[in-house]
Amino acid sequence: MSTQKTALISGITGQDGSYLAHNLIAQGYRVFGAVRRASTLNLARLAALDLVEKVELRTLDMQDFASMMRLVEEVAPDEIYNLSGQSSPQASFQQPLYTGQTVGLGILRLMEAVKLVNPAIRIFEAASSEIFGLGSKHPICEKQDFHPRSPYGVAKLFAYWSVVNYREAHGLHASNGIMFSHESPLRGMEFVTRKITTSLAQLACGGQQMLTLGNLDNARDWGFAGDYVEAMRLMLQQNRADDYVIASGRTHSVREFVTLAGQAIGLEIEFEGEGLETRGFDKKTGRQLIATSADFYRPSEPDPLVGDATKARQKLNWRPKLSFEELVVMMAESDLERARNGQVWY
Repeated sequence: MSTQKTALISGITGQDGSYLAHNLIAQGYRVFGAVRRASTLNLARLAALDLVEKVELRTLDMQDFASMMRLVEEVAPDEIYNLSGQSSPQASFQQPLYTGQTVGLGILRLMEAVKLVNPAIRIFEAASSEIFGLGSKHPICEKQDFHPRSPYGVAKLFAYWSVVNYREAHGLHASNGIMFSHESPLRGMEFVTRKITTSLAQLACGGQQMLTLGNLDNARDWGFAGDYVEAMRLMLQQNRADDYVIASGRTHSVREFVTLAGQAIGLEIEFEGEGLETRGFDKKTGRQLIATSADFYRPSEPDPLVGDATKARQKLNWRPKLSFEELVVMMAESDLERARNGQVWY
């Protein structure tokens, strides 16, 4: 009898889903991926990690409970990783209802399906640091009060408490990974980090006029997605389900990210002005590269948040391997290579 584990990943074509699939396959898992039915399917991230032929794709609508039941019965997974749903806090202000349906109610439907089909299935929910929203003078651990500052954060908080409730009320092995910001060369263009590295690479190669950003002093706790998916897998190997903050423990501003990415690409960026009047120039040529605009400010901004992953270190033996500086260089060099080759990706 085979002892190979089977995992089902919702949102497998995204950044986290692709890195997680790579991680699980390396551990000997059979991996199924749930994707939305669409006229075109973007497999670029899976292809980048040479996974297209190694995962088995199935269609799933996170708003359709009946199809969810059928999929759980068909795949019969040992573990389910829920990484699906509208993933941009900025976009959630324009799509609050869709965000609530896919991010908040999606995991509730999934856990109900597991409860009915096979309560022994272990479940991971990708919670978010956006559930905290308001900051603290100290690094944030699992006991910090919640105060989300976007529809996305509100939906993620609903999902978080749904996981806790199903764990306590129905005995499901369901864990929340409270993921602080995590990036990679596979990050979508709608996220500021990838926007920065892609735009600066295009500027360096003469293919773009200007990079326009919002609040340059906005700070985040950024880590590498490839490190963070390892924590996801480790949570479902524990005897007892629990909730864990996954973070680097350091914050950096958008301004720092821009500066480091520029250096990696060969641009020495110098900033002038304050607030919306801030501009960034190439110190070597005097050419303006960066502008700021109120269009890229959120209606309500979360405070700078730094995570305390002590619990994950102690119980999961997890810690991030790649530093912030190494992450920025990795992303910048990757996008510079694409720009030089005339590639447009994601």
